[in-house]
Amino acid sequence: MSNITAAITAVGSYVPDFVLSNQVLETLVDTNDEWITTRTGIKERRLLKEEGKGTSFLAIKAAQNLIEKRNLDPLEIDLVLVATATPDMPVASTAVYVATQIGATNAFAYDLQAACSSFLYGMSTAAAYIQSGRYKKVLLIGADKMSSIIDYTDRATCIIFGDGGGAVLFEPNYEGLGLQDEYLRSDGIGREFLKIDAGGSLLPPSEETVKNKQHFVFQDGKTVFKYAVSGMADVSEKIMERNHLTHDDVDWLLAHQANRRIIDATASRMGLDEEKVLINIQKYGNTTSATLPLLMSDFENKLKKGDNLIFAAFGGGFTWGAIYLKWAYDTK
Repeated sequence: MSNITAAITAVGSYVPDFVLSNQVLETLVDTNDEWITTRTGIKERRLLKEEGKGTSFLAIKAAQNLIEKRNLDPLEIDLVLVATATPDMPVASTAVYVATQIGATNAFAYDLQAACSSFLYGMSTAAAYIQSGRYKKVLLIGADKMSSIIDYTDRATCIIFGDGGGAVLFEPNYEGLGLQDEYLRSDGIGREFLKIDAGGSLLPPSEETVKNKQHFVFQDGKTVFKYAVSGMADVSEKIMERNHLTHDDVDWLLAHQANRRIIDATASRMGLDEEKVLINIQKYGNTTSATLPLLMSDFENKLKKGDNLIFAAFGGGFTWGAIYLKWAYDTK
């Protein structure tokens, strides 16, 4: 059992067709393209506009993309994890519905919620199941329909977030590839700085909460930025030190795509050249749980077997961490 490592063996993704550009946002709130680009690095984001479609739609599409690319029989999947901050509905797990819809009827499934760190935490969870030797195929999906919880009259949040989904398959590896180490952190001090006030057990929905727009995301941008810059940089540097990695040893940084300045600060602390930092924030904005798998999908052709990858994320709560993974395959 101790010789088993958990490797990513396939990736898939999906983003909606509708593009919300900075130019369109200029007509909705007091902002402009230069202001948004300078402060965030975002040029456009994708929104799921069709009525009656939620996060499960994004997750199903991403999973189906992976299944088709890998020629995978869904009946072989043992577990489906959906990392998300925007489940379809309370109580009924989004992952359970997704598993059924993709034909993974032999799998058990559940949701995992840690804000923007959800997918990173999900990688740890999926890897643990594989390394136990009990399961052979774990499908981890990161998907969020952030447009469902964004107030498009609030320029502090509406410029940042987009919708999307990504999926990866974890399988056993006996070559020493896959997940090598993780350093995951959390601190409840962040509870008040990035949140949705109403809709939970603390403040159930009411006419007043709707009227007060308490079902939308609130973010204290300056505070979150400060913690995110230090948090992501700290854990990325820590995991390099713990595994005796120099900047030359790291092939790629896959950082949560929340803000270009946070990504640049993390890369700088790690001593990485710009060409080693994978970036797609300009196309999608912050898709929360989907940013890391979307990076893997967009840049799959660049990733080579044996490459050293560092993943880093920071999310509300606060949650944050870094993972060191060796890539397990070359794209055909």
